[in-house]
Amino acid sequence: MVLFKKVDKLVALAVLSAVLIVWTLLVGLDAFKALVGEVSDIGKGDYQIGSALIYILLTIPRRSYEWFGNAALIGALLGLGTLAASGELTALRAAGLSKLRICGSVVLSLALLTMAVAVVGETIGPAGDQKGQAIALQAKANGITLARDFGVWARDGDAVIHARQGTMQQTAQGREVQLSDVRVFEFTPQGQLSSISVAKRAEHSHGAWLMHDVRTSVFSGGEAHSTTDATRRWQSGLDPRMLALSIIHPEYLPLRDLHRNIVYRQRNQQDAQVFQMAYWGRLFWPLNVLMLVLCALPFAFGTLRTGGLGKRLFIGIVIAVTWYFLQRAVVNLAAVYGMDLMLANLLPAVAMAVVALVYFRRAS
Repeated sequence: MVLFKKVDKLVALAVLSAVLIVWTLLVGLDAFKALVGEVSDIGKGDYQIGSALIYILLTIPRRSYEWFGNAALIGALLGLGTLAASGELTALRAAGLSKLRICGSVVLSLALLTMAVAVVGETIGPAGDQKGQAIALQAKANGITLARDFGVWARDGDAVIHARQGTMQQTAQGREVQLSDVRVFEFTPQGQLSSISVAKRAEHSHGAWLMHDVRTSVFSGGEAHSTTDATRRWQSGLDPRMLALSIIHPEYLPLRDLHRNIVYRQRNQQDAQVFQMAYWGRLFWPLNVLMLVLCALPFAFGTLRTGGLGKRLFIGIVIAVTWYFLQRAVVNLAAVYGMDLMLANLLPAVAMAVVALVYFRRAS
């Protein structure tokens, strides 16, 4: 038992230190790349270098969550490489510890950190990203105020717009923004409500906004007059490019918000597939990270004596990229053919566990 405790501590220190170094490097490079991309927007409206720095800093938790899987994989390989270079891994094998026991220590050392990162991805990650986007968008929007709490909110002059949902889709003409359950509140210069327009949806195409299934109530002289239109052009200075940026990507939403969106769309007979894919992918994220690390470690054992840092790093990158594309292919095929998305997200992790079990049985 004492030996096992010492082994776990030794492996944990080597692996976690390597993971933290790789993680910091990957997140730092991603943040720096994003900051360089924001430089071109400096000068738009009130957007200055200070706003850009605040935006990048607030998105650091979300970027940390996204890059942790790759950092865990590469760091675990490099951590074992450190033990091999010092001869400690050879000593552990000579003491009778199997490859499975050593890899189990690696996964165990990463499990708590993985769960902590998952909590970050559910709490301060989405919150910080939304706050940063709101600050950047408000500074860039040139008088149009955007917010994203409880749907999409925007202010355009004397009008306030609220949409329950905002989605984007790629068309031949470019990215198209569509809003659902739209309400437009128009006010007089004195701040009095002059009209309310309620539309089932609104979309921006061919340079103009078009509202569908519109009911408009106009208030004048203590009376209200209502009209209905199948379609109506919406005169608004709301920039769809800025609005598209204000729409949160489903993969950035926490589980509770994804579930709420799924229930809402299913209740209104709308397509919820994008949110379901993000929901199950996020739910099984910790399992996928740990299984990916466990499956990659046997490759490291085969190269510890013959390869150095570069080879282990290359192995980690190849495995991470291959795994990413294979997993996305399975999930996308399931979406296309109407298969269960929960099973599609769980299947790759189960397959990796089976492969690892077969390997360790033969290696023992």
